[in-house]
Formats: sequence, C-alpha cells, structure tokens
Amino acid sequence: MNGLGARADKNEEVNKSQRGYNVRVKDLKKIHRAAAVGDVAKVQRLLLLGKDVNKRDKMKRTPLHLACTIGHADMVTLLVERKCQLNLCDRECKTPLMKAVQCQEEACVTILLEHGANPHLTDNFGNTALHYAVAGENTSIVEKLILYHANIEARNKFELT
Repeated sequence: MNGLGARADKNEEVNKSQRGYNVRVKDLKKIHRAAAVGDVAKVQRLLLLGKDVNKRDKMKRTPLHLACTIGHADMVTLLVERKCQLNLCDRECKTPLMKAVQCQEEACVTILLEHGANPHLTDNFGNTALHYAVAGENTSIVEKLILYHANIEARNKFELT
C-alpha cells in the first residue's frame, strides 16, 4: 500500500491506468463516451437534446470525472459552463478534482478550482486532492490547491498529511 490506500509497485510509482479509470467503452452512456474522447460538439448536441449533464455510469462517474481524468480541458469548460455539479463522487468517493489531480491534469484542476470545486472533500481513504498532489510530487498543483485554501493539516485514514 502506498499510504493513499492503493497498491503500488516496488518503486511506489502509480501508473496512468491505476490513476485514471479502466474504461470499457461498451459500458459508457453516449454522453460519457463523448466526454471521454473530448467530443465537445457531440456533448453539446446531447445536452441540447436534454441529456443530464450529471448523468452517472455504472461506476457512478459523471462526464466531468471522465473528462478530468483524460485531461480534456475544453470539455471540462463546457460541462462547467453548463452548470454540472463539481463535487459529485464516483464509486471510490473521488471527485472530479481528485481525479484531475491524481492524473496530473493541471489545466482541468485550474478550471475546477476557479469555478468552486471543493478541495476539502475526502475519498474512501480520507485523502483530499492535496494528498494526491503531494503523492504525485506535483508542486505546481500543490501550490494551486493551497492558494485555494486546501487544508495542509488534513489527515487521511493512515494519519498522513
């Protein structure tokens, strides 16, 4: 275990498939599929047809979760402009902000924070977005989270700050 509640290899590295989602396209709704591939025009059409911007898939992920994980900043901007809920949790109780941080998608992190994403929420292991930024050794994202008042004293279930 790496202190964040995830298994890590002997070098304590977390690869992209562990950080992101294992996505099975056949399990995704149309809006999730379009968000995951960054098809802004298709998501716009689906929203005009009345699709729910906060629709969840089998893993409780929203289109915003998928866009943040893959780093589609244009898609994140569209979803935010369409008033998606920024702080919904997936099955692991991770918010889109946590996933963007975990996958080191700084542009997505910035968009979310600028629009009011909550950096204080915790996942199933008590980790905040700041825990993931520190674990990923991304000082730029750490600084950004602190600028948005992330709690530097927050402890996860392993008592790590």
